[in-house]
Amino acid sequence: MALDAVPAARMWNVDQVAVDELIALLDLERIEVNIFRGNSPDEDRQRVFGGQVAGQALVAAARTAEDGFMVHSLHAYFLSGGLPGIPIIYEVDRIRDGRSYLTRRVQAIQNGRPIFHLSASFGLEEGGYDHQFDMPQGLPAPESLPDFKERMAPFKDMIGDWYDSPRPIDNRYCEASPWERSENLESLPPFQNVWLKANGALPNDPVLHICVLTYASDISLLDTTLLPHGESFAAGEVFMASLDHAMWFHRPFRSDSWLLYAQDTPSATNGRGLGRGLVFTEDGDLVASVMQEGVIRKLRQSS
Repeated sequence: MALDAVPAARMWNVDQVAVDELIALLDLERIEVNIFRGNSPDEDRQRVFGGQVAGQALVAAARTAEDGFMVHSLHAYFLSGGLPGIPIIYEVDRIRDGRSYLTRRVQAIQNGRPIFHLSASFGLEEGGYDHQFDMPQGLPAPESLPDFKERMAPFKDMIGDWYDSPRPIDNRYCEASPWERSENLESLPPFQNVWLKANGALPNDPVLHICVLTYASDISLLDTTLLPHGESFAAGEVFMASLDHAMWFHRPFRSDSWLLYAQDTPSATNGRGLGRGLVFTEDGDLVASVMQEGVIRKLRQSS
């Protein structure tokens, strides 16, 4: 998972460079047996992207798991916004080491205070019962949809410098994107479908592919909770912040191949919205399930 392991011939591609930087971001420095340090990009944001902290925390947990054990679930709480440009320390507590399952608890610390908490369970592969929900049908193929720059060109001024930034994750909305919805705010059905994948090649490391999906799963899910209310974060009138995040990993997959993130929102109340998602391969295999609750509040208008 180290950036220097990436073939030099790939470095000419701008998007691949962004993917390689994501790989490096997830490649934590081990500073003690159960303590790791992760870098945080010095970006023009008020807080660190939640998917980054979740992905790094999962890497820390996985680094303490025995060979043969793969993560099958994680449950996390966002306690406080992380500060960009400042390293984050991840402390791993080895809660349980059983014959079939391991449990790890990870606390992310920045400037001496906890900003994130994650519990993850690891299990051995075994046979048994097998069923899944079917993949949604009738959706456009990912290659038929425009990429971010092509689709968002009319909104370049609204998006600002982020429009030209290299993108490690290629997200393609099957329905209207948040920026397109911001031009015509109206109540919509409570679901959205997004094709996603790493914007370049990833090494053959199953844990890395899981951590990249964990990173990407935080990009669009909470925005789904605004659809029934005719709102979009791109309109700049809503405050949003993730509170908790849970994932279950069912079957093997690659995060550098197209995955369908089928999202919906069962409920919103008391200033919080609940989003859930099912992640499918192009072949229809259900590989992960996701749930997230977050704050969604109308911004107060200044007088």
